[in-house]
Amino acid sequence: MSGRSVLVVGGSRGIGLEVARQMAEEGDRVAITYRSGEPPFGLFAVRCDVTVPDDVERAFAAVEAEQGPADVVIINAGVTRDCLLLRMAEEDWAATLETNLTGAYRCAKRAVRAMLRARRGGRLVFISSAVAMVGEAGQSNYAASKAGLIGFARSLAREYGGKGITSNVVAPGLTETDMTAVLGKERLDHIIAQVPLRRIAQPREIASAVRFVASDDAAYITGAVIPVDGGVAMGH
Repeated sequence: MSGRSVLVVGGSRGIGLEVARQMAEEGDRVAITYRSGEPPFGLFAVRCDVTVPDDVERAFAAVEAEQGPADVVIINAGVTRDCLLLRMAEEDWAATLETNLTGAYRCAKRAVRAMLRARRGGRLVFISSAVAMVGEAGQSNYAASKAGLIGFARSLAREYGGKGITSNVVAPGLTETDMTAVLGKERLDHIIAQVPLRRIAQPREIASAVRFVASDDAAYITGAVIPVDGGVAMGH
């Protein structure tokens, strides 16, 4: 088998799917996880709900059986449950943190265990958000979960850098995906007006940054937060 073994957690659509496709085009052996619906054609796909520990274990085991232990793990699974704080149910808070942050913990823990056993280093890439740095009204739960990823990833960079495992964060701004498709034109225009480049990102632009930080060219980059946000969070 040629190419690295790559797993994109949450790779069935949007940014995750574009990352998976770009890395497959580079010659990597790419697997994805998906939670619902039908998986995209042409990629090895495993159903996985990151809020269920047994699902995470089964997904990693299936990928290892298909293409060997993952050399690169991109953790992209995420949800939003937007609401102003005083209207936010505790369930909305807990569900967002459980998927976006605790789910990342489960996946990273399982990934590092296999990387250490393989003794050839590895790449962890966490998909955060510009909202983690600047905040957003109605997204306190989402912002908290995505900010948590930064501290988590940097801690792993310190813990496992000596073993050749890098741990980095890519922080996209507003990106054209299914998530943004539900925004009304007025809301979208308001957000775009705050972006110095005056447009939203395309998934391929985020994926290119992920592909770089997972590459050999980025072997000396760890604990970094790489913004791909049109300048919206500059200075943070």
